[in-house]
Amino acid sequence: MKMQLPRADGTLKSYVLKAEPIRPQGKTPAFNRTVYAAAHVVVDPCATVDPWDASPSIDWDRTLAFREHLWSLGFKIAEAMDTAQRGMGVDWPVARELIQRSLRHARTVPGADLACGAGTDQLAAGPNVTLAQVEAAYREQIGVVEAEGGRVILMASRALARCARGPDDYLSLYGRLLRDVSQPVVLHWLGEMFDPALSGYWGSNDLATALATVATLIRDNADRVEGIKVSLLDAKWELELRRRLPAGVKMYTGDDFNYAELMAGDAQGHSHGLLGIFDPIAPVAAVALGELAAGNVARFRELLDPTVALSREIFRAPTRHYKAGVVFLAWLNGHQRHFSMAAGLQSARGAVHYARVFELADQCGALTDPDLACRRMQAWLSVSAGIDS
Repeated sequence: MKMQLPRADGTLKSYVLKAEPIRPQGKTPAFNRTVYAAAHVVVDPCATVDPWDASPSIDWDRTLAFREHLWSLGFKIAEAMDTAQRGMGVDWPVARELIQRSLRHARTVPGADLACGAGTDQLAAGPNVTLAQVEAAYREQIGVVEAEGGRVILMASRALARCARGPDDYLSLYGRLLRDVSQPVVLHWLGEMFDPALSGYWGSNDLATALATVATLIRDNADRVEGIKVSLLDAKWELELRRRLPAGVKMYTGDDFNYAELMAGDAQGHSHGLLGIFDPIAPVAAVALGELAAGNVARFRELLDPTVALSREIFRAPTRHYKAGVVFLAWLNGHQRHFSMAAGLQSARGAVHYARVFELADQCGALTDPDLACRRMQAWLSVSAGIDS
């Protein structure tokens, strides 16, 4: 199989597919890491007439079917997170329905497990927002998750980043929330590369100071914290915090640049996973994680390391647009009938990026049906870039 792909210099290159998909053969063995895949949503492009100016209409059948796909491969699901375009096309009313539908659907699927993002995105991060309003918004969303019997991922808040005056505001507000949750939560530290509005989270732009604040929060509330997801795209900060966590509190890597080495671990421990990249590479990751559970660390790295190049392209700056590559691969792999996104955000990346995603996905075995992927890639290139092979 051969394809003409665009390059950044305006020329085309001829690419011959490797066409060697990696996927489990039979039932996926139980993992020895706790691994959440942050899942995207599938929109209904015909029902959403003005995607820039209206809430998206969701294709619930395909959205829930994709979650069944992830569960079947052994993953837990991190629901209604930034991968689902929270705050970038998906507003709180849609996210609330997503949480409710997913938790109810999970009860019908044997072995299904998920946790849901609770944040403050119903509250605009304006200049007059108050800590009391932020707390009320968090409590509203926590209440929606817990009313369905769900576990909470306590998402980072743009409104809190806007109004907090320093570390003490974070410690006091989070402390009150943690005292009242019904089950231990996963905390969520999303770096400003994912969302510029989260700059200075935990009360400081100095990451060492911010890390000390969140370490204090976890130490003082260890019985209410299952773990923390760290997405800073710099392994040293995750390692530093991981080594300071109390016994029983898990480090969930959200580092889409360094996850393979962080999950493999070292003599001082390992990270678990809560990653957007596990949405598009789920079959490859499932095989790799099965090898890790069997003690075959070298084989785990041999399988997972090649996916890192794909992840680095999908999550390259501006990182907040990574969702486009995630949904593009879901379309190429047949999980949805179209390449459309909430708010029309498929336009956030260009033809050269999508061509590179296609190429790297093939090279690491993440194109599960190369024939289908080729047909769809060629159709997209023809319509979107005027390239006909």
